[in-house]
Amino acid sequence: MLCRFLASTAMIAALSFAAPARAQDDPSADTVVATVGETEITLGHMLALRGTLPEQYDRVPPDVLFDGVLDQLVQQTLLMQTQEGPLSRAARVRLDNDRRAVLAADVAKGIFETRITDEAVRALYESRYAEAETGPEYRAAHILVETEEEALAIIDKIEGGANFAALAQQHSIGPSGPSGGDLGWFGEGVMVPEFFDAVAALGDGGISAPLETGFGWHVIELRETRIRERPTLAEVRGDLAAELRQKAFDDHVAQLERESDVSRAGAEGVAPALINRIDLLED
Repeated sequence: MLCRFLASTAMIAALSFAAPARAQDDPSADTVVATVGETEITLGHMLALRGTLPEQYDRVPPDVLFDGVLDQLVQQTLLMQTQEGPLSRAARVRLDNDRRAVLAADVAKGIFETRITDEAVRALYESRYAEAETGPEYRAAHILVETEEEALAIIDKIEGGANFAALAQQHSIGPSGPSGGDLGWFGEGVMVPEFFDAVAALGDGGISAPLETGFGWHVIELRETRIRERPTLAEVRGDLAAELRQKAFDDHVAQLERESDVSRAGAEGVAPALINRIDLLED
């Protein structure tokens, strides 16, 4: 249940002008900030709730945010204390899921924080990039039309000083037309061979003769050429370490499943469409 503080960004902005000054001290996550009867609310509870708020709350002044989060927890505690009788089915399964998610995330955090050695990162780098191909890459644009006659007419306009990108936006039937025909950077093997060969034969700034492929007729402009080089270890170290941590997590979960008695047999008799039947949670 969301309190009015969390539901109204406009109210937050208004309150920010009247937020009182708060004394500075050195509390911990265990510091009790409020009590509701015998129930304690700690700074840790507040921080956990704060961590679930969307990014828009990053702009809220701390005094306002502090009071709003505390109000939220006080209100929730008051309502919780008045709960009587058995929980609804929806509440029971949501509590189950919340507990499962929190405990799983705590274990996963430890796995993701596993220290990845320099040797492991370097070994992955060598296996991934030691034989990485280098060679030319091209940044090109094209105008795709249905007939050779249309392609020739476009070349005439280009030779007469017309802007290639504007012609692509006006005439190209390809998906890159709205962006001026720009195809970005690519190397060998990305485009069909005849298209790549035509690009490779051009000099920077060159315009091709009409070229036919299975897609239609192309007029190609080569904009830039560069040499693709193997990335340095420093450039990809972060990505490689993240990949190794993800693998450690996946391996750990796979090992747990192998060692546990996991059966999904019950799901075989359940129609997938039922995943959208939220009403089944109603008592």
